[in-house]
Amino acid sequence: MNSQTERLTLTGTAGAIEALRDAPQLVEGQSPKGVAIIAHPHPLFGGTMDNKVVQTLARAFVQCGYTVVRFNFRGVGASAGEYDAGKAELQDLLAVVQQVAPEGPVALAGFSFGAFVTSHALAQLWGTGRVQKAVLVGTAASRFEVAPVPAEAHDQTLVIHGEADDTVELSAVMDWARPQILPVTVVPGGGHFFHGQLPLLKGLVVRHLQSAA
Repeated sequence: MNSQTERLTLTGTAGAIEALRDAPQLVEGQSPKGVAIIAHPHPLFGGTMDNKVVQTLARAFVQCGYTVVRFNFRGVGASAGEYDAGKAELQDLLAVVQQVAPEGPVALAGFSFGAFVTSHALAQLWGTGRVQKAVLVGTAASRFEVAPVPAEAHDQTLVIHGEADDTVELSAVMDWARPQILPVTVVPGGGHFFHGQLPLLKGLVVRHLQSAA
């Protein structure tokens, strides 16, 4: 993302996990707000940690004072293993959290398939009291069984979807969110990859991260 980006090799159940870490610019004596872990879109359809939406999420978190770690799911780039439809990917995400943020506050974010995996990580980690914020973008609700957001986490969770998303129709996300009474932020005319609207997407995420909830 920039010259300060640090390359990491972490360990998952299948072996190496390729990752990148970006640190926020802080004044002397200031500490990061926490560590944000960001998950990328579908590994079998070109999804990687360098995806533009993933990078946009990373920039938003860095701007708001978080150390950001994004990683390649198994079978992508230098990450070992094979695609497992989200089951092993969830274990890898949890392994990343354990290795880059064994204690202290964390934030979770994901795009598309990554939002699906992140939803299950949020469900598992919320009870620890460590999750400060969650961001789910283009959530793949029409293709996978996305976990409900814990009721107590609604205020800390931002769900964003494009009105004109033709990969995951908005109606599928609304069908997932409706029983939870979980608000969804809809970007008018937005497609799955938010072409031409990434600055707007970043602004929405920054506003959420800066909110008191």
